[in-house]
Amino acid sequence: MSPAPDGTDLVLLLDEDGKPIGTAPKATVHGADTPLHFAFSCHVFNPAGRLLVTRRALGKDTFAGVWTNAFCGHPAPGETAIDAIQRRAQAELGVSVRDVEIVLPHFRYRAADANGIVENEICPVFRAVVDVDPKPSTDEVAEWVWAEPMSVRMAVTAAPFAFSPWFSLQLAAWPAGK
Repeated sequence: MSPAPDGTDLVLLLDEDGKPIGTAPKATVHGADTPLHFAFSCHVFNPAGRLLVTRRALGKDTFAGVWTNAFCGHPAPGETAIDAIQRRAQAELGVSVRDVEIVLPHFRYRAADANGIVENEICPVFRAVVDVDPKPSTDEVAEWVWAEPMSVRMAVTAAPFAFSPWFSLQLAAWPAGK
């Protein structure tokens, strides 16, 4: 993420139509009154077609300890989503991704954590492939597992409280055959 001149990471703020209206420090955009901003989600598969499911680190400010997709992030102003995906794959999972493709280009969600922090994002969803097991940052990921996609869907249906709200919504909207 490209920092502001003072070293602060910035995210892109959006109006209700998804048009950029400015930037704000990343540390200030997730709270009780979270402004709409741009993010991305990435679902990672291995060559055998298994889905990487991660458990968010217990020290995360939002949705700590829940299972979710491989990783999410915020492109910096002027950074493409693909470049941000490459950057975050390295930072969070210690891997390089390939065959990155957009699956849900218009995904948007708003979700409140029990601690009062709100996620409010236009968040295109991508899929990518990795050829190695992750070596995740412990600040980001508590646990991880490769799972059959249908088993993940069944688990989310059976115990939605154990998964991030965006992951559940993304799986429900995921196009067949992707």
